[in-house]
Amino acid sequence: MTDTSPGRSRFDRFFVTQPDEYDLDNKYTEAALERHKREGLELAVRARWISMALIGVLLVFINPHWEVLYYEFILVLIAANGWLIRRAGRVGQSQTELFLIFADLLIMTLGMVVPNPFSDDVRPLAMQYRFDNFQYFFVILAAGTLAYSWRTVIAIGSWTTGMWTLGWIAAWWFSTPIPVLSQAAAAAFAGFPDVAEMMDPNSFMIHMRVQEVVVFMLVAVTLGVSMRRFNRLLMANAGLERERANLSRYFSPNVVDELSQNDEPLKQVRKENIAVLFIDIVGFTKFAAGRDPYEVIEVLRGFHARMESEVFRNHGTLDKYLGDGLMATFGTPVAGDRDAGNALACARSMIRVIERWNTERRRAGEPEIQVGIGLHYGPVVLGDIGANRLEFAVIGNAVNVAAKLETMTRSYGVRLVISDDLRKQALRETGADSDQLSGFEQRRDQDVPGVEGRMDVWTI
Repeated sequence: MTDTSPGRSRFDRFFVTQPDEYDLDNKYTEAALERHKREGLELAVRARWISMALIGVLLVFINPHWEVLYYEFILVLIAANGWLIRRAGRVGQSQTELFLIFADLLIMTLGMVVPNPFSDDVRPLAMQYRFDNFQYFFVILAAGTLAYSWRTVIAIGSWTTGMWTLGWIAAWWFSTPIPVLSQAAAAAFAGFPDVAEMMDPNSFMIHMRVQEVVVFMLVAVTLGVSMRRFNRLLMANAGLERERANLSRYFSPNVVDELSQNDEPLKQVRKENIAVLFIDIVGFTKFAAGRDPYEVIEVLRGFHARMESEVFRNHGTLDKYLGDGLMATFGTPVAGDRDAGNALACARSMIRVIERWNTERRRAGEPEIQVGIGLHYGPVVLGDIGANRLEFAVIGNAVNVAAKLETMTRSYGVRLVISDDLRKQALRETGADSDQLSGFEQRRDQDVPGVEGRMDVWTI
């Protein structure tokens, strides 16, 4: 268990359970802890129920008499307490959960130490310890490793050791020996004092009781250390999830998978041929004028969410949001063999998505959204820029050309303008029969503002 609060109750301090220290400001760490705790409690409770059921069958086999029902009742209490622990369990040190764990161990200890009230057995109380009942505590300890922190696992070992020791000392103090049995054992094994002591029905075999708790405590500490190592791995995994989530904000899932397995740093500056896409809402300034700012923000959120999904679905990288538009690249951070084709497929799917969205907006009595998209394929420089806060940058004339082509959609009255370079690359990648290239109209020797020279473009 972990603790997010600075204070601790007297109960917590008494039982020497201190919280593990984690950075719960990290939502991925908190989510990992919550998931681990929930899954661990489920496994622990199931393991407990299965174990209690098997032990119940075993007890009937060992002691096939009606008096065994007393111990079966103890098993039912422990199983029910496991259900309560699952309900009380949470990330953070719960006093209720700690109390239930303590009650768990107390029920087991009393069930083993206190004589069975339904038994007419007249054997000395010391004989109760000849059945090695202490080994059942290992079941609770093992189940604890599935759900609790290393500190709590060690605390279970400490509590068990203390309870069991106090239990057999109390039994030894208040028990009524039967001297004739000790005398008979001594006479039977005369000349063998060690054997006589071992066979003495009134002997609590203190050295064995000490051995039990020492071995149990060693196992608890060992499991606690193992749990601590596991928790560190859990936190490291949470860090990896956070890093992957950060990457997924910019890159498509397949690129994230490739980057997570690639040791080559992104900051290595290099030159690549990539496809660049710009998309913008046409007339957004006029659309936003006089509207409720919250409504404007909701429209932008809906637009960005839909367009971002199409970028990632077509294996692109979200470079940045640009107010009412965005810039995406295809071929970053790792170049592929269908970058131009993917960019073209993305642009056409964006148009289809906008059309479907506009259908919904018309039904709701809301104004339609019109977009302009520009696509270009060419060389750029890739690499991280910045000092303390790094940003993966795409720099080059190809970016400028794509942005200008997007602007030209207004003058042409079309939704998509692509460069001849991108079309030729898409043809090389997908073949002349590609459906993505159908429907385009060529416009030769166009003057692109801000771009040196004239170029052929295609519109749809």
